[in-house]
Amino acid sequence: MNQQEGYADDVVKGFITWSMVWGLVAVLVGVLISFQIAFPQLNLPPYLTYGRLRPVHTNAGIFGWGIGSFMAFFYYITQRLTRTGIWSPGLARIQLWLFNLAIALAAVTLALGMNRSKEYAELEWPVASLVVVVWVIFAVNIVMTIVKRREEQMYISLWYILATLAGVAVLYLVNNASIPVSLTKSYSAYAGANDANVQWWYGHNAVAMVLTTPPLAIFYYFLPKATGVPIYSHRMGVIAFWSLIFMYLWTGAHHLLWAPVPDWVQTLAMGFSVMLIAPSWAAVFNGYFSMNGQWHQMRENYLVKFLIFGITFYGMQTLQGPSQAIRTFSAFIHFTDWVPGHVHMGTLGWVSLVLFAAIYYTVPRIYGTEIYSVRLANIHFWLVLAGQLMFSISMWIAGVQQAAMLNATNPDGSLHYSFMETMIEIYPYWHIRAMGGVVYLAGLSVFLYNIWKTVAGSKTHAAAQTA
Repeated sequence: MNQQEGYADDVVKGFITWSMVWGLVAVLVGVLISFQIAFPQLNLPPYLTYGRLRPVHTNAGIFGWGIGSFMAFFYYITQRLTRTGIWSPGLARIQLWLFNLAIALAAVTLALGMNRSKEYAELEWPVASLVVVVWVIFAVNIVMTIVKRREEQMYISLWYILATLAGVAVLYLVNNASIPVSLTKSYSAYAGANDANVQWWYGHNAVAMVLTTPPLAIFYYFLPKATGVPIYSHRMGVIAFWSLIFMYLWTGAHHLLWAPVPDWVQTLAMGFSVMLIAPSWAAVFNGYFSMNGQWHQMRENYLVKFLIFGITFYGMQTLQGPSQAIRTFSAFIHFTDWVPGHVHMGTLGWVSLVLFAAIYYTVPRIYGTEIYSVRLANIHFWLVLAGQLMFSISMWIAGVQQAAMLNATNPDGSLHYSFMETMIEIYPYWHIRAMGGVVYLAGLSVFLYNIWKTVAGSKTHAAAQTA
């Protein structure tokens, strides 16, 4: 507990620490499976295969690194924006232990092949039930802190936090509805096209409520903190927030274009997906306009580089996404390597860059010290930027080439290239993707070393003061 302010920052420390652990696991497994695709002989059945490890990678990344960090910063931000300590620090500590138990169980069960076969919802019912308990504890603690707040004004970050808490709860409960047949196996409560519709209503809105609203809450809080100037327009932020929340909920079926789902459902999703450009880019413009007269900080302030490049990748992501939701473009690039290039620009670029900045800002303050090395932070930035660009650009090129070959036909209408011929042509891009992962891992290692030295330095300083 931070006695001076009455803030429970020990909980924040715990979530930051464990989110970095799971982030390292996610990237290590991600690099391994990228090499397994490029070099199939690296698949070692039954447990160390791409099929078993890929959901371990996504769950460790999205839920371990992503949700773990968001929990840390929701607690950190909410206390300061409400000028109120966490409603129940004890519950928050229980939540931390249960969170780590859930992520560890997820990794073990997925590696063992216990999988519901639903994207981002692979966990079998006992682990999924534990996730629900964790989220209820988290939501109650944050909401009660906001209810008890001593600051009347609701800053934009708090709106994004509340939307995340409500949105994830509804999405997770509906899509994880299942019929257990044993301790390790269950079947979806839905069937056929309805199951697909519910799954991608959940899947795309998981992108909304896990990979969009939380990092936006963090961005809106830490950009003014890092630059020392207020956000350009709080009003524009609030309008964009409500527009984003309303529009996102209708877009899931754009994952099911050309599928046996009613045309009107597909068209509705396509229309709302294109409309999403406006509220998404309102956040981008808010960030850019906040930098008026402050662009020199891109050279002088390492935190600003992470935040502005992060929101820039968000802007690119929210142009690509709606484009991919258009039937003709979807027909071209769907089921190609363009898609992982798009996804990883969001996760490695947008989400992770913002989280890196938030951790760099927060850790020295809650430990009462200075960052160990600004030079290492800058090296970290350039390494992860280079690694992410190597990954995404190689996959975009591979995806376009793959799509062009798969769609090529002979005069009689038969396919011009076999599936195997397309695979042979994209192997070089898989090699580049794997090397991009190695470069990103190197940047992550620099980051972890920098944070470790920062924390170790604070303890040495505290020990010296005590002596």
